[in-house]
Amino acid sequence: MRLLCLLQLVSLAGCTVSRKREWALHGAPMFADLTVHELKAVRAYLHGIPEMALTDAKNKTLKKNSILLIELNLPRKHEALRALDRGQAKPPRQARVIIQFGNQNKPNITEYIVSPLPFPNSHVVKTFKEDRPVLFESRPITTVEYYHINNMLEKITTKAHKLLFETTGGFSFTNCSNRCLTFSDIAPRGLGPGERRTWIMLQKFVEGYFIHPVGFEVLINHQDLDPGKWTVEKVWYNTMYFDSVEELVEKYESGGVEKVKLPAHDDKDLFSTYIPRGQSNSPTNIHGPKLVQPQGPRFNTHDNFVEYAGWSFAYRVRSSAGLQVFDLRFNGERIAYEISLQEAIAFYSGDTPAAMQTKYIDAGWAMGSSTYELAPGIDCPEIASFVDLHHFFDTDKPVKHKNALCIFEMTTAMPLRRHFNSDFEGGYNFYGGLENTVLVLRTTSTVYNYDYIWDFLFYQNGVVEVKVSATGYIHATFFTPNGLHYGTKVYNYVLGNLHTHLIHYKVDLDIAGRENSFESIDLKFVNFTNPWSPKNFIVQSRLSRTEHKTERSAAFRFGKKFPRYVHFYNRNEENKWGHKKGYRIQFNSHAHSVLPRGWREENGISWSRYSLAVTRHKDSEATSSSIYTQNDPWEPVVSFEDYIRNNEDIVNQDLVAWVTVGFLHVPHSEDIPNTATPGNAVGFFLRPFNFFDEDPSLASKSTVIVRPGQDGNPEIQRWTPEVVGHCVTEEPFFYNGTYAGV
Repeated sequence: MRLLCLLQLVSLAGCTVSRKREWALHGAPMFADLTVHELKAVRAYLHGIPEMALTDAKNKTLKKNSILLIELNLPRKHEALRALDRGQAKPPRQARVIIQFGNQNKPNITEYIVSPLPFPNSHVVKTFKEDRPVLFESRPITTVEYYHINNMLEKITTKAHKLLFETTGGFSFTNCSNRCLTFSDIAPRGLGPGERRTWIMLQKFVEGYFIHPVGFEVLINHQDLDPGKWTVEKVWYNTMYFDSVEELVEKYESGGVEKVKLPAHDDKDLFSTYIPRGQSNSPTNIHGPKLVQPQGPRFNTHDNFVEYAGWSFAYRVRSSAGLQVFDLRFNGERIAYEISLQEAIAFYSGDTPAAMQTKYIDAGWAMGSSTYELAPGIDCPEIASFVDLHHFFDTDKPVKHKNALCIFEMTTAMPLRRHFNSDFEGGYNFYGGLENTVLVLRTTSTVYNYDYIWDFLFYQNGVVEVKVSATGYIHATFFTPNGLHYGTKVYNYVLGNLHTHLIHYKVDLDIAGRENSFESIDLKFVNFTNPWSPKNFIVQSRLSRTEHKTERSAAFRFGKKFPRYVHFYNRNEENKWGHKKGYRIQFNSHAHSVLPRGWREENGISWSRYSLAVTRHKDSEATSSSIYTQNDPWEPVVSFEDYIRNNEDIVNQDLVAWVTVGFLHVPHSEDIPNTATPGNAVGFFLRPFNFFDEDPSLASKSTVIVRPGQDGNPEIQRWTPEVVGHCVTEEPFFYNGTYAGV
């Protein structure tokens, strides 16, 4: 009878796990990016509404009504959970659409929610908190606007042709063959809301043009929708400011300006190129190590649903911001409802006007749509599964980004755990070890000069690592002696400007359910009489726990002491040992504030005040930034500070952790030609803290145990087939734990 009951319990547990998997798979499509068919259907539906009077995005006029962005609009959490936790019907799929209404008396930006997909027949206006309006000037810049900027630069550079030709050693903006000039535009575009004034710096158009400034910068006012009314407000050349191009040219010709003559250009010695130079000490006739999968992949994918070693999750790449993971589960238990990239910023300092104005807020450049093709063997291992992505931003039809995301399992070349148990007599009692393999979900964003590599790593022991690695070209400006206060000279006339990268993530944790609490754990010294030697005292550390009951209490400002542990737990669920089930966030970051609190542009990035902030979940607080913040950081339509201003109770609530990571980058000569990834990776770990009864990776059959046999030969115990072959090793596994003097 007892055996029968036990078998019934085992069967019931198996059914529960199977049902949870089915529901997770059933719900994953709710989070999938819009398909090509859905994107086209949304565009066709909106273009079929006469009163909108929509035209093509590529129409060369700025006085037009056109679609800027189409992407998935996420379902409300409680609606999604009905499908994920009960297997109920999924809510209808919806699209978020941004339309630029430029062809009307008062141009505006309006967002719509279009549904149901894939056959839309309705649309409603999407509003921001407190119905904040989106200023038309805060819209992202488009290809058509760049077209008109380029036309204006042709006129400007024609007036300054001789100056630029002599300065650069034969480069020009027009009629230039292979010695052309190009430009980079700076943001934010002005000094206050409602402005659209952009500093533009000219560069030599060669490989890596980002680090080839020529010392000519111009401020263009392009607020008017008629490019014929655009004006030049300032010009900067070789440390001097001028009110017009004509003034600069006149003073240049009359000797009132110190002329710059850049070193002669040599295509064969281009310092910004990737072409190898210098002496290599690595053999070139043999390949380096490669990842192999001796019996094929050990993870499974079904569209945007992934399973691996007990993990399951859904993913998407939001065109406006980037990579997101949903419904993250381990052995069927949800750890997090959402972990998503929110924003990436790079705030610069410098001596030239372009440098001192540069405060890049990358969602404003549709960072998520900058996911370009990944190279096998470099960006991802050759064994990776590659996925195409589709985006609809500043376009008239979906754009396919081939192989723009990859999924792969890799070995870390570090054991997950190991122990050598010595007998202290030249031998051993046993050796035990488990190889550390992880699943990696990866994509990249190339936002002009910088390349961000976005990773989610899933470990066998219930740990998740969220990481970003920075590479690409530095943002460089023309060297001036005063510029050394703000960076480093990295080449003739080139200053690498100091800057701080900050990355913001949303981490919606659901630890053993939605009702979670939050505490910080520190250490305090205690001093007490030694119980076994009363004449002496014991000084040691003792745990000091602080339960944070309100949002303000759980907002940790940069510059203040950060707790040793930050712990999210469920008061109502315990593990076998009576501890509240929990997870903690562990930071790998060197972040700090980029501007004083409340200082102009800082208002748009109020999330950057906090390394960690904890709020109650609200569907109305879905993101911490917006696509409009770059061009209106002064009065942002999404203000993170509003999320904690009401200081709500966070005990036994559905909690969201907002995590800021980053690093200071003072460029150096080794950043030529590119910033390298080692040392430029930051992120955080989600680590189980009494969530399990023991390390869940004990379930892995890749463990190897070696014990000395009675005959002195090692006895090897393993639960997986030994891998022997030319792709791994020609030799079978061998271990001899003895040691002796020689």
